[in-house]
Amino acid sequence: MSDAPDWEFKDRDIAILSELADDPQLSSRELTDVLEADYGIDVSHVTVSESIRRMRNEGVFREAIIPNEEYYIFALFEFKFNTENFADGWREAMEHIREDKHTLFFFLSDGEYQWKTVMMFRDREEVSRWIHDCYSEHGDVIANVRNSAVHNVLKFRTDPEIYEDLGEEQGT
Repeated sequence: MSDAPDWEFKDRDIAILSELADDPQLSSRELTDVLEADYGIDVSHVTVSESIRRMRNEGVFREAIIPNEEYYIFALFEFKFNTENFADGWREAMEHIREDKHTLFFFLSDGEYQWKTVMMFRDREEVSRWIHDCYSEHGDVIANVRNSAVHNVLKFRTDPEIYEDLGEEQGT
């Protein structure tokens, strides 16, 4: 991945990421106390604040404001291509989907349906309207859109333990 950050993780960085994943609202002063009490890491709140700033600037983690899932319905869209017209219009279609206000998460995959996106809408009518408009604008590139309603979102967060893998990768 060309935009992957070049970052060597310290135990402190992993602990900071874990704690922020658990509670994104922690201040650097509160994090300083948690680092010392739970990890035995003695640093100043200025150092913690600077570490967070540097990791953010380097792209180690991304911050996004995601509304409570009770306000929106989520849908998984999968796009199959019309190969006859793909070369001429793929970029415009991809940018349209990627930049659309409804798109929460957009990714490429292998298989017959190679673009996938998780989108947020206020209601089912808005979903139908979006599909209609997408076909109207990019139907020459898209052979089929398969969509699935996402019901009862049961988990919508990052577990702090995932960051432990970063330390294992670097042998810390």
